[in-house]
Amino acid sequence: MLQALRDKSSGWIATAILGLLVVPFAFFGMEQYLFQRNDTFVAKIEAPPKWWQSAPAWWPVTMLWQREEVSSDDFRAAFEQARQQQRTALGDRFDPREFETADNKRRVLDSVIDRQVLQMSAGRAGIAIGDSQVRDEIQAIPTFQVDGKFDAQRYQLVLGSQVPRQTPKQFEQSIRDSIQQTLIPKQLSESAFVTASEIERLMKLIGETRDVSFVVLPAPAPDAAAVSAADIQKWYQTHARDFRAPEMVTIEYVDIDGNALPAAASADEAALRARYEQEKARFVEPDQRLASHILIRVEPGANAAAQKAAEQKAAQLAAQAKQPGADFAALARANSDDTGSKANGGDLGWVQKGVMTPPFEQALFAMKAGEISAPVKTDFGWHVLQLREVKTGKQVPFEQAREELAREQGTADRERAFNDITGKLVDQVYKNPGSLAPAAKAVGLPVQKLGPFARGAGTGIAANPAVQRAAFSEMAIQDGTVSDAIEIAPNHSVLIRVLEHSPERALPLAQVGPRVVAAIRADRAAKAAAVAADAMVAALKKGETLQTLATARGLEATNIPAVQRGMPVPDEASAEAYFEVPAPAAGKVSPGKVALAGGRVVVFAVTKVTPGDPKTAPPQQRQALQQQLAQMAGNNDAADLVKSLRKRLKITVAEERL
Repeated sequence: MLQALRDKSSGWIATAILGLLVVPFAFFGMEQYLFQRNDTFVAKIEAPPKWWQSAPAWWPVTMLWQREEVSSDDFRAAFEQARQQQRTALGDRFDPREFETADNKRRVLDSVIDRQVLQMSAGRAGIAIGDSQVRDEIQAIPTFQVDGKFDAQRYQLVLGSQVPRQTPKQFEQSIRDSIQQTLIPKQLSESAFVTASEIERLMKLIGETRDVSFVVLPAPAPDAAAVSAADIQKWYQTHARDFRAPEMVTIEYVDIDGNALPAAASADEAALRARYEQEKARFVEPDQRLASHILIRVEPGANAAAQKAAEQKAAQLAAQAKQPGADFAALARANSDDTGSKANGGDLGWVQKGVMTPPFEQALFAMKAGEISAPVKTDFGWHVLQLREVKTGKQVPFEQAREELAREQGTADRERAFNDITGKLVDQVYKNPGSLAPAAKAVGLPVQKLGPFARGAGTGIAANPAVQRAAFSEMAIQDGTVSDAIEIAPNHSVLIRVLEHSPERALPLAQVGPRVVAAIRADRAAKAAAVAADAMVAALKKGETLQTLATARGLEATNIPAVQRGMPVPDEASAEAYFEVPAPAAGKVSPGKVALAGGRVVVFAVTKVTPGDPKTAPPQQRQALQQQLAQMAGNNDAADLVKSLRKRLKITVAEERL
């Protein structure tokens, strides 16, 4: 029987059937058997071959597709960089738990994907970055410069000190990739422009004024009507978030305040003298020059003719100043463009190195007392210098430096005492992390108690954002262990432990009943005020005047001509509402209402709209506005480009690996 089966399976019919079966396997999943792989990417970007843009996305055609992956390491590096940037920007307000949200992780990943998409698209478009462009970019980085010029030795040292360490080749490749990623959006952004008509229209809107009449309706009388049990129950259920007890903690803590520690012993005279000898180079008065100057200013971007004219004028003044009996101060008062020193005859006082611009400084310190310089060129223009007196640097004696040395020694002693006691406290906590009492006893500090308090509602040390974050962290609440030392000020730290924790919870209706009734009555009053305001707005639309309506209600209408945007009349929200209503038709008004704090309502009528006059705007304002709008338009164009490029690619995100 087995032989018969073998004979039948080896014929041409069996071969044809097997061939037909291979085809669907080839296109639907056979690659899973042929190519086993353990994917670790968090995002994958795939693009069809450039020569076959409509290539289908199934195997084996997908083997021709170009693909790039964002690895877990790439994502983690970008996420940590974003974390550090936000920590630096927010300082004590930075909340690590809030930063760790899934939405924030996806936002960071999308930015990494966007950069990868731009780089892939640039490569597919044949955009390559030359070595000279990379070199120029690196040499322009201030970190690698000494005295404003690129320094190869500093370049090597900085790269070697980075974590992780990079070789010059690796760093150059990262710069090349960065330029390739940003080249297209940067060029697109810089090519954006705003037309003159757009600027005119915007300036008319910005400078627009409106004539407004308004009346303030007082808050209605308190609602004293009965509130039914059904209304109370309904309000309580529909506004459940308003009737919850916040999450609360009670903590114990040890406060280490360096300023409260016992005063350090007076500095030892011998120790101070020894330190003076070691740091003698610090206590040297620098060389100084008593100088005056005449400035012939040259505006940035001035043409060659203006530059030459300024130089010639400076040369003439230098020649006059060198004449016997010449009065340099009088020449400065008559000719200098430096408003700060002109009235004082160009007097700059005593100048030491590191204060003036390099060309000015080099010329001044190369002169002899009594000399007048030839014209010196700086970014401000041309200077004629007069060196009136030279003061050579000298060693400051110990007696003059002693006070500063003693002060520094005292600060160092206090910091050492603070660090010692903090270190001992932390060491004791490591031995017994579930209690503060033994550690506090070992260093002679009291254990204090604070709370209960809610997020953002603490007092004392609990008002510090860092303490708040530590107190409400999951580790502190669940484990009950002592925190790390939390710095709340220089030489001032605390260690805390959560004693009690109560989670956010719904408050029973029986407990918040009076609050619910008060909320219902406040809502009724607000609705009553809105009804009265709506009636006035409706009457204004029918042609009645605001003055008539106000008089009928015993109120006073206020007329304000030429209200500008942002004017608080009677508050900023009202001014914003004035400019949201359409311009009134001829013989009509544009009415509206705005609710104010305390139940009051503003009812207003815009009677006239006057467009701004672009001709009255200074040229600098027009230019700044045009640049700002062009930049915004360019940024929007660059963002739209990225969105468009993403639509042309297949992007797969592994959410579970974030």
